Amino acid sequence: MSKRTDGYFQAGDRVQLTDPKGKLYSFTITPGKEWHTHKGWITHDDLIGLPEGSVVSTTAGLKFTAFIPLLADYVLSMPRGATIVYPKDAAMIVGSADIYPGSRVLEAGVGSGALTISLLRAVGKEGFVHSIERREDFAANARENVTNYFGTTPENWRLDVDSFQDYSHTETFDRVVLDMLAPWECVATSAEVLRPGGVFLAYVATTTQLSATAEALKEDGRFTEPESSETLVRGWHHEGLAVRPQQRMIGHTGFIIQSRRMAPGVEVLARRRRPAKGAYGVPEE
Repeated sequence: MSKRTDGYFQAGDRVQLTDPKGKLYSFTITPGKEWHTHKGWITHDDLIGLPEGSVVSTTAGLKFTAFIPLLADYVLSMPRGATIVYPKDAAMIVGSADIYPGSRVLEAGVGSGALTISLLRAVGKEGFVHSIERREDFAANARENVTNYFGTTPENWRLDVDSFQDYSHTETFDRVVLDMLAPWECVATSAEVLRPGGVFLAYVATTTQLSATAEALKEDGRFTEPESSETLVRGWHHEGLAVRPQQRMIGHTGFIIQSRRMAPGVEVLARRRRPAKGAYGVPEE
């Protein structure tokens, strides 16, 4: 999927058509081809040269709005070998971990490549993303999805089929992002590859994984007190004065837990907390 910047469709662009009911359809513009529906067809050549936001019609008069898909649209429709990191979580990961232009990111657990695309966009051409995936089939699927999105394999991306625990670290990274079953097993290696002040972030699905990762970070002694969160997104309907929340929402998809690498040899300051009422029993009178 080449990313157009001039606002006009060209051959090879991914186009997204939306009907009046909000249903989405997507295909790659290929000269000479036709896209068929139950009510006529659209010739691909007729799309070339049109500006985004145009309304196009099939030969039977069925109308669609035409745009190049947003990243979220592409991610939700791309082929999956593993469960994807949803756009709401990918956005939080990029923001919470402060993935900035020029940063060096070590990613483990590539899955279908959804988060990888967000990381590559965030680091920019001056940055670098090194991805590690244990399964060859997942890696192959992710490589195809990333390449299709950017139109070519990014030069600042390296994908290795390997285990993070066996990773031979000779480089230093600004950020480590883990999306795997047992990120607590990778805390020690993360501490070794992160620069002082670097961010460790793990994306996990269950409270058991969250707890194990938090305890591993605390026991390691080279990270700040971990912080955890989840993101819930609820859409709203608005028809005139009838404004109400949608009945369906994107609820829990995963937890984000993050921490920062302390300077070598510096002891972590103990977090001071006010004890909850009754935490230590009832005081004697």
